[in-house]
Amino acid sequence: MTDIQSQVSKEEWQARVDLAACYRMVAHYGWDDLVFTHISARVPGPEHHFLINPYGMLFEEVTASSLVKVDLEGNKVMASEFDINPAGFVIHSAVHEARDDAQCVMHLHTTEGVAISVLEDGLLPYSQQSLFALSSISYHSYEGVALNPEEKVRLVADLGQSNFMILRNHGLLTCASTIADAFLFMFLLQRACEIQLKAQATNQKLISIPQPILDGIRAQAAQVTKSAGGQLAWPGILRKLDRMSPDYKS
Repeated sequence: MTDIQSQVSKEEWQARVDLAACYRMVAHYGWDDLVFTHISARVPGPEHHFLINPYGMLFEEVTASSLVKVDLEGNKVMASEFDINPAGFVIHSAVHEARDDAQCVMHLHTTEGVAISVLEDGLLPYSQQSLFALSSISYHSYEGVALNPEEKVRLVADLGQSNFMILRNHGLLTCASTIADAFLFMFLLQRACEIQLKAQATNQKLISIPQPILDGIRAQAAQVTKSAGGQLAWPGILRKLDRMSPDYKS
């Protein structure tokens, strides 16, 4: 493999390391769907260039060097032996183009996330974890496999300024100004989905978080999501990966 590290800036290499770590942790938690979802991150700098996984590579195989650099149209802007899935970049390019603050976009098809997406009421305030997502959540109706560029307009309109999105009949999406925050947002959203399904499966009467608390959380959305602490948790995540599979940095 070409020595990618010597060809890119220090900032881009760090973004590559963090994004590869994000892919590995998604695989570690069992949130991956073979090769069929994506996590993208903007390359630091003035160009609108992005890093995304090489198509056909399992998340547990992704490394900093194997990530592919593309433009907003999904065209490779740096030589790579790997290709990407242009259709898979449709959702990501839409969010990146519309939101300068969306430096990282995660889209997953977790079993629990898809299950919540088909419930008419969607995510409910049953847990403290759910409050982070409910403070800044949006929904997008299913329009078939995401191959239609025209869907990008509607998806962006539905997303608005939220950081958490449930794509009906499809899966979950988070976006944030850092890879660390996007990962933690997904961790919280996924955990909230898991808790809700386990609680509903008991067929017992469930207690929702009181509406005044939920209203207060929504009124303070920016402060709530900022306090989620992605940057606090991320160093520990990297240390865990250094112990489990340090080749993600290669």
